[in-house]
Amino acid sequence: MFTKFLWLEWKSFIRSASFGKSLGLKILMVFLALYFSAMFLLMGIALYPLLKKMYPELDPLEVVNGFALAYFCFEFLLRFLLQTLPVLDIKPLLNLPIQKRKVVNFVLVKSLFSFYNLVPVFLFLPFALFCISKGYPVWNMLAWLIAVFATSLCINYFNFIVKKRFTDNMKAFLPIVGAGIILALLDYYKIIELSGYFGEALNYLYQNPAFVLVPIVLLFILFKWNQRNLEGKFYLDANLSSKKREANLNEFGWTRKFGSIAPFLQLDLKLIWRNKRPKTIIYLSFLFLAYGLIFYPNETYQSMPAFFVFVGIFITGIFIINFGQFIPSWDSSYYQMIMAQNISMKQYLASKMGLMTFSVVLLLIFATPYAYFGWDILLLNIACAFYNMGVNIPLLLFAGSFNKKRIDLDKSPFMNYQGMGASQWLVAFPLLLVPILIFWLGNKFISYEVAIGMLGVIGVIGLSMRPGILNFLTTRYRRRKYAMIEGYKQKGD
Repeated sequence: MFTKFLWLEWKSFIRSASFGKSLGLKILMVFLALYFSAMFLLMGIALYPLLKKMYPELDPLEVVNGFALAYFCFEFLLRFLLQTLPVLDIKPLLNLPIQKRKVVNFVLVKSLFSFYNLVPVFLFLPFALFCISKGYPVWNMLAWLIAVFATSLCINYFNFIVKKRFTDNMKAFLPIVGAGIILALLDYYKIIELSGYFGEALNYLYQNPAFVLVPIVLLFILFKWNQRNLEGKFYLDANLSSKKREANLNEFGWTRKFGSIAPFLQLDLKLIWRNKRPKTIIYLSFLFLAYGLIFYPNETYQSMPAFFVFVGIFITGIFIINFGQFIPSWDSSYYQMIMAQNISMKQYLASKMGLMTFSVVLLLIFATPYAYFGWDILLLNIACAFYNMGVNIPLLLFAGSFNKKRIDLDKSPFMNYQGMGASQWLVAFPLLLVPILIFWLGNKFISYEVAIGMLGVIGVIGLSMRPGILNFLTTRYRRRKYAMIEGYKQKGD
């Protein structure tokens, strides 16, 4: 039965309406997977000698165990943000004599072949072999290795439970994130050394291999938990909600003051507020405001001011990057209706431009506390904001004229490539690299202040040319009108 399900998956893939685009994306993902596999393998090979050199007085295995909790927490975070849940179209199977458990087991076993489950193999298997070659007991190291792999698989299945529970309600997940941050700070300041306790548990497991049964039993429990959850939803109407909700009377009436673009602006705000994928972009935009805390206080980057341009563009432009690159695909489900109405394309694009400009200004205001790290950082962020408004917003709208892939607004944005095309990948280069290059040239050959001024002036020039740019974009979208409508009719991912 397992091979039959694989055959059905293969047929579904090659017969998809978007087979060519999906194939190209999957080939790219395979190359990325091979690259990162090689990197993790090299890291695993170098881990033992590197730790021996950095901590000559300590046992490398104990050092690895001491950092194991941090590694597993990072793995869970990475899986939650990037890993997609395995799916199978059950509709054609419901009227066939196939046991539900076989279908569910296929889905769960299918997840074991994820790239994320191979990372511990590339990273810890070479390290374990190195330890055995240095005289560590074989059976003890084997038990330790099995425990590490089993813990990674536990995270795999635990991630499924968390994503099923919280992706529909990100607000409910925020207290858990806050608790995790508090525990991380307690561990960092050695108030409660959770990583130390976890490391000691792994050391004890290494010395007593019989305790390898603990993570294996936990893995079995999580597998059965997922199995039971999926079997309980093995119906076409399993995801239909019977909850009664109060009607949302917020019609964003305050947008009427914006004149002719008000109806379009109102529709965009409703779209963002009422749908999962665009609403999550709002949460991520405020979450990534903390991105600068990773780099601004770090001494390593103080000698690379051009890198702070990337941070500034990213912080003040995270919303326009995530939202703007999918214009007008957000409206793909009713784009044909919009184009059939007596609606001004110029006003339609002006509303998108106005919404993204407002987001840049708002994020810049929230980023002003970074002045704590120096007024030069604040001025750089202001210059980056002007560059985003004057250059990157028109650039994203131009790239949007190539969009022909529809978007399901109710799907989670994490590791979701629906709506992704070549334009989304290509626009990233001028979006981020050009301002870095402009700043680097100005800073290297003139001064830091002049480099900031160059970014700001270019942004102001772009803002002053906005009416002409808007006319050009309107013509561009009109020419691409029928190609975009035809593309949005295709329902393949």
